[in-house]
Amino acid sequence: MAFTKSSVRDKEGRRNKDGAGSGTWDMIRTLLYAGLIAIFVRTFLFESFNIPSGSMIPTLLVGDYLFVAKYEYGYSRFSLPFSPDLFEGRIMSQVPHRGDVAVFRFTQDTSIDYIKRIVGLPGDHVQMRGGELYLNGTEVPRTDEGDSVASDENGTRMQGRRYEEALPGSAGHGPVAHQILKLTSDGPYNNTPDYVVPAGYFFAMGDNRDDSADSRFMGTEPEDLGFVPMQNLVGHAKFIFFSIDERHPLWQVWEWPVEIRWSRIVNWVH
Repeated sequence: MAFTKSSVRDKEGRRNKDGAGSGTWDMIRTLLYAGLIAIFVRTFLFESFNIPSGSMIPTLLVGDYLFVAKYEYGYSRFSLPFSPDLFEGRIMSQVPHRGDVAVFRFTQDTSIDYIKRIVGLPGDHVQMRGGELYLNGTEVPRTDEGDSVASDENGTRMQGRRYEEALPGSAGHGPVAHQILKLTSDGPYNNTPDYVVPAGYFFAMGDNRDDSADSRFMGTEPEDLGFVPMQNLVGHAKFIFFSIDERHPLWQVWEWPVEIRWSRIVNWVH
């Protein structure tokens, strides 16, 4: 069969058109797969967070970026994007360990993420006496590591003492040694009642013990945290993947390299 020039051009044109269309669809399909994988990882495995406040100094600094493991505690509706009210409680629930640094939803407004250290588990007695932490009637040991100076999110200079504290282990885990900052031993939140953690809740505290709105605040004010329901857990903070000290305006691009805290990149959270 003979082909005219026009028929050959028509077939070539269709082949070219089909090829271009196939390439576009492949790109769309690749982007779709990548998006689905990203949603799966964020929902069930890891989610990234940044630190906006100084409540966890010296463990976490303002400008730290970290990954949080969501699978360790099981899943609640707060594990899902937009937190849809699909079910109550947790699926595949695991009780956290004392000493874990955890991300959870604020008790007064569950659209807000908090990050603190888990100090008390259900049934534990937690109390501050003269600035010292007592757990189940026993003083939590700490070692003085000397003077410490830090700045919070407002640039306020904080001068105090740094200690290494050793929280007792839980569920087969040994003691958890971590750093805390103490600015004072006075005030009502350094001398608290004996709090008993209810079933289904935990007691959270910031490592910056005198500049942290945590579970010691048990009142009815909008900023009071109180005991935190296990359902509010989002995940366990694992490691810092980036850190920046934003001392200069964003437009001063030449300052960006010196603002990066290179020594904190890829550091485990303890």
